[in-house]
Amino acid sequence: MNRIETEIDGVFIIEPKVFGDNRGWFYESYSSKAFADMGIDTVFVQDNRSYSAKKGTLRGLHCQKSPAAQAKLVSCTRGEIIDVAVDIRKDSPTFMKHVKVLLTAENKRMLYIPKGCLHGFAALTDDVELSYKVDEFYSPENDRSVKFDDPDIGIDWGVAGPILSEKDKNAPLLKDSDVI
Repeated sequence: MNRIETEIDGVFIIEPKVFGDNRGWFYESYSSKAFADMGIDTVFVQDNRSYSAKKGTLRGLHCQKSPAAQAKLVSCTRGEIIDVAVDIRKDSPTFMKHVKVLLTAENKRMLYIPKGCLHGFAALTDDVELSYKVDEFYSPENDRSVKFDDPDIGIDWGVAGPILSEKDKNAPLLKDSDVI
């Protein structure tokens, strides 16, 4: 596996080594040893799956606040997404910055997002499936959302008229939330 730095401290693109031949392909999507060798010592406790039927579906921006903040390892197993991480760690040199990464079933890239970041994605194709690992269990009382089009964050999702959940439509701006 290969760890690629991004503009946000602690957010990494992970590229697996893919072995392919005329039968198809194989790759290791996670190895605690390989991650530790790359300097990522996260212990994941839960795997989640997400399905978006329609192109233009936007999910985010989401996080869990402390004491249940989550690190995530996100991969797209069908279709294509723009995956976004926003640094909301006040003491971070990259506070309020965001990164966008193209994750596809074809490129097999993954995005590692540390605790203290918001996360969201936009489906660029129909029939999108995501798989992601988290290092803390789901905690409804700590679950938070921030408005996907918050002008203080300034994400260009590249999606016109996104399909949103009620939760995401009604999410507060970051300055009005209790996540930082």
